[in-house]
Amino acid sequence: MAVKYYDKLETRSPKARERALMAALPRLVAHAQKSAPGFARILKGVRASQIKSRQALASLPVTRKSDLGALQKEAPPLGGLNATPVDKLAKLFVSPGPVYDPEGRGADWWRSARGLFAGGFRAGDRVLNSFAYHFTPAGSMLESGALALGCTVVPAGTGQSEMQVSAIAGLQISGYVGTPSFLKLIVEKADDLKADISCLKRAQVGAEYLPPALRSAMAERGITVTQMYGSADLGVIAYESLGRDGRPTEGMILEEALLLEIVRPGTGEPVPPGEVGEVVITTFNRDYPLIRFGTGDLSAVLPGASPCGRSNMRIKGWMGRADQSTKVRAMFVTPKQVSDIVRRHREIVRARLVVAGEPGADQMTLKCEARERPPGLMEAIVASIRDVTKLRGEVELLEPGALPNDGKVIEDLRKYG
Repeated sequence: MAVKYYDKLETRSPKARERALMAALPRLVAHAQKSAPGFARILKGVRASQIKSRQALASLPVTRKSDLGALQKEAPPLGGLNATPVDKLAKLFVSPGPVYDPEGRGADWWRSARGLFAGGFRAGDRVLNSFAYHFTPAGSMLESGALALGCTVVPAGTGQSEMQVSAIAGLQISGYVGTPSFLKLIVEKADDLKADISCLKRAQVGAEYLPPALRSAMAERGITVTQMYGSADLGVIAYESLGRDGRPTEGMILEEALLLEIVRPGTGEPVPPGEVGEVVITTFNRDYPLIRFGTGDLSAVLPGASPCGRSNMRIKGWMGRADQSTKVRAMFVTPKQVSDIVRRHREIVRARLVVAGEPGADQMTLKCEARERPPGLMEAIVASIRDVTKLRGEVELLEPGALPNDGKVIEDLRKYG
């Protein structure tokens, strides 16, 4: 089949794309310095007119996702990184921490339409959006892109799987956006209810690892599954595309409005092509012009162009965390949260959060060295885990000195293919 494209930007030559990015870069830096007080401080002394190459960009400091909490406390509510005043923004979102993220008023502000189009979504599709709509931007992010494409959106949010199955069948919904684990749950619920959801033909998933076996199982049912990769700060970063055979191609294609660097974790130094490192993004967003924003995610650039014909660089997708933060059931868990739990219980000497289990069935266990074990301690720690992380977790009490002395606070034992 012929591959269709969202616009001409996707198939321009890599040299033309690079020239356009480098021409826009000095203007972006100047705009951030002038309109975003936080970047005026971060980029103090930088001559915007000189930042017109990747080498020059690499000389600028990296502002990491993990820095946002402190920056926002110093200059509430957005750390001064917003170039558009808060009272002119459309929405403000809240992530655990708390960390606040903005949404502007432009159409498809999160740039999710392009990735949905590459995954086969088209005008007229009825799309079930099972991403959360409250506090997190995920629901708004995918809805805005689907609406920009001309799709009709059913704002389902999370949970209520039986009702979601009923909506798919009753409204003859053809597309799904949400986490892969919830897609699996919906399909299994439909089987239990003996409901006909054969109208569902395509799904774009994110926020979790997509097991190859799940993708294959969905394909056998006639549901083509593609992935997108994004964040609450940046919106959609990269997406999978369908090839001429109608199947997802290898890797994820970078969004056109972004400039990608892969840097050595903990530094701002770009790594050689193909080497795994931290994803650092510069976004040409007039409202929230993040410059050298370190996502904390690991990935690597794939060589060559996508067989679908899109010419932008490809990455391998999400390959884990560059720091000790990790994502559990689509929520970030951080070393600071582990520290907050430990501070609530004087009996704990040291603790390590171990994340294990199969993809889509994550298990958290807080291993605690405890100097004392009064009645009810385990139950109290379980309650603290839930209160701090908003996730369920188990507790294992150990003798003092039982944990390795290696500085690890979070250990992720899951395997990513």
